Amino acid sequence: MVQKREASALITSLAVHAMILAALFMVQYAVAQQVEDIDIETSFEERERHILDYQKDMPSETDIAVTATDLSGGQVTGETGGNATSQRMQQQLADAVTLKNPDFRVPSGPESLGLDILGDLLPVGDMNGETGVAVEGYGAAMSRLTKEFKRLMRSNRLLVVWLFDESDSMKNDQKEIRDEFHKVYEELGILRKQRKPAQKGKEILLTAVHSFGKGTTELTKPTPIENKVKAAIDKIAVDESGEENMCGAISEIVDKYSKVANRSGRRLVVIVVTDESGDDGEQFDLMLAKVKKSRAPCYILSRESIFGYPYAHIRWKDPKFGLTHWLRIHRGPETAYPEAIQYDGLHGRWDAQSAGFGPYEQVRLAKESGGIFFLLPSEEENLVTVQEHKQRKYDFDSMREYIPLLMSRQDYTAERDASTFRRTIWEVIVKLNPHLDTELQIRERWYSGDHEEFRQEGEQFFNRALRAMSMLNEAVTTLEDIKGLREKEGSTRWRANYDLALAQVLAYRVRLFQFLLAMDQHVKDFPDFKNPKNNRWSLRRRPVMLEPDEKQIKQTKVDMEELIKQQLAAEEQFRYVVYAHKGTPWAYRAQYELRQGFGMEFYEDFRDPRYDELDFELPKQ
Repeated sequence: MVQKREASALITSLAVHAMILAALFMVQYAVAQQVEDIDIETSFEERERHILDYQKDMPSETDIAVTATDLSGGQVTGETGGNATSQRMQQQLADAVTLKNPDFRVPSGPESLGLDILGDLLPVGDMNGETGVAVEGYGAAMSRLTKEFKRLMRSNRLLVVWLFDESDSMKNDQKEIRDEFHKVYEELGILRKQRKPAQKGKEILLTAVHSFGKGTTELTKPTPIENKVKAAIDKIAVDESGEENMCGAISEIVDKYSKVANRSGRRLVVIVVTDESGDDGEQFDLMLAKVKKSRAPCYILSRESIFGYPYAHIRWKDPKFGLTHWLRIHRGPETAYPEAIQYDGLHGRWDAQSAGFGPYEQVRLAKESGGIFFLLPSEEENLVTVQEHKQRKYDFDSMREYIPLLMSRQDYTAERDASTFRRTIWEVIVKLNPHLDTELQIRERWYSGDHEEFRQEGEQFFNRALRAMSMLNEAVTTLEDIKGLREKEGSTRWRANYDLALAQVLAYRVRLFQFLLAMDQHVKDFPDFKNPKNNRWSLRRRPVMLEPDEKQIKQTKVDMEELIKQQLAAEEQFRYVVYAHKGTPWAYRAQYELRQGFGMEFYEDFRDPRYDELDFELPKQ
């Protein structure tokens, strides 16, 4: 009986389970049927992808601010033209302190969440800095710095160290900062608090002033007193060595003050005021590592870089004779290494054309330390430039696609050399660099007024021009060989580099041939000076071309039909650069080349004989 009852229970259990399984199967079948009947439709709303601005305009401010927008700098990915890979962007998001540890508080009440309120709610963590805030004057820069101080003061008292470069060209800038310095104390309300002096060591803001040239000079120890800071700025001397070791100076400041700031519960802030990019860039990576370890944001008040070129020239009059001299300064480039040809068809560039961005090292320092690069006004009366101030401002929307890579030089080189297209352009730039190959330098001014001396000088530079033409022929072939890779290049900036370089090497062959014709013709004719005061012959560029005679064609072995084709091809390529890269430095450079023309001619000139009587060394800048 027991076995029968157990068998009956087993059968009943099996039957129940079978019913349950059947029911589950029916449910699964029904769901499957429903899924098959569903149409899944996905739509993506088209949105403009906003690339974070590399540069922002900031209006001039003369009044003390009543409210402040305490927002730290925007973030630039460091990729060209916003073409950052999703992997790198995801890593940046994963590493972001503010996303890992959100700390937002929504205010209660009917008030709107304005920028001032939002600024007060933002955490004071490590943030990427801003790589280009354009200001109309030091007043606006000082007000923005004050807002940055307020943000940092939410978690720390501050030790701010100002570093002024000691070049003579910065004296006016130093005076402007001195006159605007009151804004910091007034906007922070420190003057009111100073009526009841804070306990020593408890001051909310301490300021130290140093200057730098070849070395670093301490002008005042950390002080809470505004007038002591102003007096220290007045004491900045001019360093006659002309060296500006910016990286060494910042490194020394971090070594000197970082531990002091930490022990006293302060945040070290470094502010650099300069009009050059510095002479010790080889120390940059070591200095940057120190800055990041100390968590010291660096704010740079500086000038825009020269487009694709390390140098600029400023006019200087000597005190003895009042003669004008052109002194070379470092003012670029905007990238880790120059991405433009350093040659202009006769010698090294002198154009001092604006890049629209700050110098690479200064911008990268501001970005990676969490500071700001302030792009100061460019009305520099002694800067030798081809652009008026209004021409030095490019179209912001256009420039977004041409943002320089802000990565280490090692990573930059690896990325550049991994691309056949980019590496080939770089090789052409290096080969045609007159600062590396001095035989590419051809004199443009002050040839002798004596026929025999002129002939000897002319022969030297005539031979240089023949060699340079041969090198340009090779460069044209090299660049045309990679033309098929242009459309595969993802960087708008590198495509622009290629387009301009190709136009230039085509044009410079024509320019050099015109130099040969002008030199040969002048040696044969050698007219007298029309103005008896003049004593030298100089070259100038012009749109009108010289026509060679048969003897000249035979001597130079130039195919005129081919040369005309090259001229037309160069002009067409320059016009393409203007069209394809409108509103950018590449377009401006192309227009500048077209305006100059490719023709050459000699004209009579005067050189003051006192240039040969100089008994002193020219200052270095």
